[in-house]
Parts: sequence; C-alpha cells; structure tokens
Amino acid sequence: MEMNEPDTETEATASLAEVEIKDAQVIFASVWKNLVDELGQENLRFPKEIILLGGAPGSGKGTNTGFIMKARGFTCPPIVVSSLLDSPEAKALKDKGMLVGDREVMGILLRKMLEPEFRDGAVLDGFPRTKVQVECMKRLVKKIGSLHRKYADTPLAAHFRRPTIHVMVLFVDEKTSVERQLFRGRQIARHNEEVLASGVGELQELRPTDVDVEAAKHRYRVFKESTWDALQSLREVFFYHLVNAQGSVAEVEQNILKELQYQSSLELEPATFEMVRSIPIAHEIVIHARQELVRRLDGYAREHRELFGRVVDLIQTKFIPIIQRHAISGRAVINNEDETLSDPLALAMLIDVFSDRGYHAVVDKQLTKIPERVNVHTGEIEFRPNTTYRIRIYFEGSEIRRGG
Repeated sequence: MEMNEPDTETEATASLAEVEIKDAQVIFASVWKNLVDELGQENLRFPKEIILLGGAPGSGKGTNTGFIMKARGFTCPPIVVSSLLDSPEAKALKDKGMLVGDREVMGILLRKMLEPEFRDGAVLDGFPRTKVQVECMKRLVKKIGSLHRKYADTPLAAHFRRPTIHVMVLFVDEKTSVERQLFRGRQIARHNEEVLASGVGELQELRPTDVDVEAAKHRYRVFKESTWDALQSLREVFFYHLVNAQGSVAEVEQNILKELQYQSSLELEPATFEMVRSIPIAHEIVIHARQELVRRLDGYAREHRELFGRVVDLIQTKFIPIIQRHAISGRAVINNEDETLSDPLALAMLIDVFSDRGYHAVVDKQLTKIPERVNVHTGEIEFRPNTTYRIRIYFEGSEIRRGG
C-alpha cells in the first residue's frame, strides 16, 4: 500500500496563516475593546470611504496621494501611517527597511481614523503592510458594518454609514524602485547641504535606504515578500486597483484616474459584482505579462524539455527563414502542417517563444480535406483529413524604423 508523503511546505504555509489569523484576532480584539472602553461604542464613527494606498518603495505614494484625494473629492490630509509611528523603536526598524509592530500600528491608526475630519473619507498611506494588518482590516470593516446595521433605524444612522473600501497598489519593478530611492537620497543630501550652508530651511531625514544600494534592494525585497502578498490578499474582499507606476507623473496620474473612473462608473449591485469580479482587469494582466512569460518559458524547458526543443527547432528551421524575407514589411504569414503543432501545449510554446523574441504571433487552425483516391466500385472520391496551422507573425519591420 502506497503512502503519500506529507506536503510539509503546504502544511507550514497553512500553519503560518493560522498563526497570523490568531494574532490578528488577539490584536484587534484588544484594540477594539480599548476604544469601546475609552470612547463608547456610539462614538466609534469611522470614515465612509477608505482608500488603502500601498506600493513599492519609490512607487510614488507621496507624489500621487494628493491626486488620488482630489479624484475622490477628499479635503482632509492623508493618514501617513509611517509618520504616526514616532517611537525610537519604530524609527530604528524603518531605517533598516523593516516593518513596525502590528499592535502599535493598529492602536494608533484606528484612533486617528476616528477624528472628525476623516468622517467622509480617508487615504491610509502605507497600510496594510502585513498579513496580520490585513486580517485586522477585515475585522474592522465587519465591525463598522455591524455598527451600521445596529444604528440603521436610529437618530445616529448618519454617523454609521456602510463603508466603501478601495485598495490601490502602485507597482514598480526593483530596478525602478532602487533608482528612485537613491535619486530621492541625492535630492535630500543636496537640500541638507544648502540648509547647512545658508542656515535657511529645515533638514530632511536621510534614511540608509536612500543612500545605500543594498539597503534599497533589501527594502524592496521586504515589500515583495511581505507587503505585496498582504495587499494581494485584499483583492478578494475589497475594490482592488493595481496601478502601473513606472512612467512619468502625468502617465501615472492617468492610470490612477482610469482605475478610479472605471470602478466608480460600475456602480454594480453587490450580487452582480460578485459574478464578474473574478475576471481580471486588462491592465492587471499586462503589468505582470513579462514576469509570467518568463515563468512559463522556464517551466517549458524544465518540465517539457523534449517538446519545447522541437518547437524551438521548428521555429528556427521553418519560420525564421520566411520571417527574414519579410523584414521590410514586418509581417509574415506562414502555413505549416508539422505534427508537433497538433499538441495544444506546443502552440502555446510557439506563441510564447515568439513573444519573448519580440514578435507577435497569431495562430489559426484550419481543417481541410485532401483527395486521397477514388473508390472504383462507387466512383466516390475519398478524402483524408488535414490540419494546417496558419501563423501570422508581426514585428517592427525596416519600413517602420525608417518612418515609412
């Protein structure tokens, strides 16, 4: 009798998730109890709309926060979570690119959100950053929803509206992140030199991650390994916006505006939104397309090496000579009947290889009948089925380069 080996990695992941949920339960219960005891439940009046703004280091959260608030009609300042944490312990962790304790974050943040100026809406810059904070946020929204139902038919109903939660993640790759962190450091260093020389102005904080490449890389890795997963897990619960922040300020603002306009224009009933939310938004696919392509190609070479080798050889020997003859126009149409392409996986490999090499490939499968012989007894023509693959290849030809 065969025994299956336990999946220790899966078990460890599940165990960690359980610990994080339990930690969140304890932390949130403690913070919530303190608020109720101190202020009274009827005074726990949280913002109607909450935007959870996250992003990689150097993605431009500070630069774009004002634009996001203007787009949503907020007049209050953003709640910058890092600026709420002024303890020496918190500063030491931030200087190393590390994270601040979840209990401290939740205690300070919830009290801040209760201030009257945030009643209509608030941007939480830099929250959540951990899975525990994610779980705490889920519990907070449930509590706000519970208060909404409790006071719905009372004179206090206007203070306990059903909350709308948006998650906005500004994404840049590691190279861009490190470059922007170091650029910020150079700007601050020049500013501080001018302040010291002239005696005019205030010195700005220059963090180790602003001047050291390895520290900047480490800060980005902390984001990808901890904060990124935490933010991704919120997409199943709240309105989720993934914004490409690689470009100029104007380009990023347009990306943000499109996202907010898209979500605002839907106004779907909850049941309707639940039916369509699993279909990814186009730019979410595009922003990670290159990473996914690399992952697939490496997987082909590792798990289907023989078939992958045949596809690569087919492209090299049968396709490239034809493509080279169409270098001027940048368009080639190739008909091929190779049996290799009868495997759907081989077609996927072909498209991915072309994409990796800078081409755009479109494949059509055409089924035809080829006359084989004539039945001498009936006079009927007998056919054999035949499959032809028509591959259209598009690339930047020399006409385009010349501007023709």
